[in-house]
Amino acid sequence: MKTRAAVLREVNAPWSVEEIELDDPQPREILVKTLAAGMCHSDEHAHNGSMTVPLPVVGGHEGAGEVIALGEGVTEFEVGDHVACSFIPSCGKCTWCARGMQNLCDLGAHLLEPGMMAGGFRHHSGSGEDITPLLKLGTFAEHMVLSVDSAIKIEKDIPAGPAALVSCGVTTGYGSAVNRADVTAGDTVVVVGCGGVGMSAVQGAHAAGAKNVIAVDPSEFKRESSMNFGATHTAVSMEEATALVGELTMGVMADSTILTPGELTGEMILPAQFLTRKGGTVVATAVANEASMDVSLNLFAFAMMNQELKGCLFGSTSPRKEIPNLLSMYQAGQLKLDEMITNTYTLDQVNEGYADMMANKNIRGVITFD
Repeated sequence: MKTRAAVLREVNAPWSVEEIELDDPQPREILVKTLAAGMCHSDEHAHNGSMTVPLPVVGGHEGAGEVIALGEGVTEFEVGDHVACSFIPSCGKCTWCARGMQNLCDLGAHLLEPGMMAGGFRHHSGSGEDITPLLKLGTFAEHMVLSVDSAIKIEKDIPAGPAALVSCGVTTGYGSAVNRADVTAGDTVVVVGCGGVGMSAVQGAHAAGAKNVIAVDPSEFKRESSMNFGATHTAVSMEEATALVGELTMGVMADSTILTPGELTGEMILPAQFLTRKGGTVVATAVANEASMDVSLNLFAFAMMNQELKGCLFGSTSPRKEIPNLLSMYQAGQLKLDEMITNTYTLDQVNEGYADMMANKNIRGVITFD
């Protein structure tokens, strides 16, 4: 079938919205009509080359849609089902899935390889050129062919925009606070970077009962917005936050510092360490340049203060459990998802949406499809 998609052909080139040919789903795959796609900063890492992806690539890894066709052997879904994508697939069989750590499924090792999870290509240009969907999803398209391992069934009455956000940003950020930082009632939590992931970490810390939630971002718009999601205080920088946290805690400092910037750098670890108390935790939840190897850390203080430094992927949780859980919280009015969607765009406005993101105009932009 023919469909339209936003394709990246060269690093730093504009997204090209073009008609492509999409093959029928193969065994253990489904064909999905896309309803909404979140515009995450990780796609910008693919765009600027800091994360190497096979080009050309159909962008997008946050998405929700409706199943319109099934490949051979698919029993998990029916035509008409609504799904949210999971940017980390889960096989249910590997060591990590068996341990309940689906976010670390071994299938994730193949996400940046060319083609589909099952091998081969389903996306082709008009001239027959093979195209890879980003992270085996490619949500910046009117239709998607997905592995059943990358799709999660959701309730049909959940709006598409919020359903798309839990595919990556919300689940990742919320879990950074609740699961990885293990925020508890009365804690002081610092969240550095308040885009979609950071604002979800703010919500997670608030939901876990944190007494103080300090949102750190140079953008005045994001700082002000964070107060609507549970932040109690804001700061322009980690340096400013250090003085503020010292005052709030009588010098004890934060129980946890969660790093959710647009791009993680090694220089951020040291000020985060000084923001964090003895026995406290620094959580790194962001994409860094894959060539980055250097981290600033005071090793003496790190050991003598019994601190922890943790990475975090997909909220350190199992997406098949957490995505439906977060959506049920949204339906119960306990999680703000509609409010996180600052602007919506058509597929043809994908470059405008990313320009707005880079200009700090959005908490999350969402592409909507008719």
